[in-house]
Amino acid sequence: MAGAATHPEVNASDSNKHPRRMNIKEVAQMAGVSYGTVSRVLNGHPEVNESTRQRVLQIIKDVGYRRNRAATTLVTNRSTSIGIITDGSPRFGPVGTLLALENVARQKGYSTTVASVEAPYEDSIPSALNTLEDLGVDGIIVIAPLVSMAAAVWNATRRVPLEMIAAGVSSTPDVFTYSENQELGARLATQHLIDLGHTDIAHIAGSMDWFDGRVRKRGWKAALHDAGLEPGLCLEGDWSPKWAYETGLQLVKEKKVPQAIFAASDHTALGLIRAFAENGVRVPHDVSIVGFDDIEGSDYFLPPLTTVRQDFTSLAAVSIEVLLGVVAGKVVDRVPAAPALIRRQSAIRAGN
Repeated sequence: MAGAATHPEVNASDSNKHPRRMNIKEVAQMAGVSYGTVSRVLNGHPEVNESTRQRVLQIIKDVGYRRNRAATTLVTNRSTSIGIITDGSPRFGPVGTLLALENVARQKGYSTTVASVEAPYEDSIPSALNTLEDLGVDGIIVIAPLVSMAAAVWNATRRVPLEMIAAGVSSTPDVFTYSENQELGARLATQHLIDLGHTDIAHIAGSMDWFDGRVRKRGWKAALHDAGLEPGLCLEGDWSPKWAYETGLQLVKEKKVPQAIFAASDHTALGLIRAFAENGVRVPHDVSIVGFDDIEGSDYFLPPLTTVRQDFTSLAAVSIEVLLGVVAGKVVDRVPAAPALIRRQSAIRAGN
């Protein structure tokens, strides 16, 4: 008896916690418009009276309406879903790009499904593409920092529009690309050091297995060439503070610390700064340093780091616009996003 008496209370509580979900027809009735008008508002269709649009949006907000994605797929034969493939890298660039893509897609009314891949990419990339395509995504964005990963994407077959985010890489007939102009960012960093009067400008580089490492090195060399300067020391590493720290110690030991350094990432700059500080080499008075990425906390380095800021939100927004444009058969501007130089205190005029 006691056990039976508790069931109605549990059911009533569950009912209050999980109220019935309103459907689009009920939203239309409340707004005094047709089902089609609500659908056009939800899909951002321009041919809706603005006052009507605002009324519908307010009702949607008031009642907490959420579209049924499964039903949308059945009616429109479109999933309103985007697939994302990533190599699972913990590095700042790939992680920042992934988070921004997920955020921007959600703001545009698209869900995302993320598939992580690993080497050998010749096996994992086709498998991930098949999985996402079988889920019915409208298109797929591949975050491809590695040259080997991109090669597997180019060689794979595909059934839906495919975009690759890869620095400095041109589109092919089957795979279109988008990226931030990291070569320009490297030019900005190097030119800043040139403008400060430095002539001995080294590059402590990232891995050349990465497109990012290649284009940042290319930007450094191009800026020096345009200024009539010979490229200085260039050492290629793995992006980590540990490698950069050990490299900095070696430069001090061999008495090869240059006038100025363009570091391929802020983590690289961090390792260098510590190695120099431990050995009495002052930044920026003995060596000016400019980083790349503007990671959180770079303004609290000692000294605060001059660096190049990537705008991941802008990168993600345009990447998704490009993908959706291809899905809809529209031409979308693919001019690479431009980074910005953030001036702080780690680089000063030569001779100061």
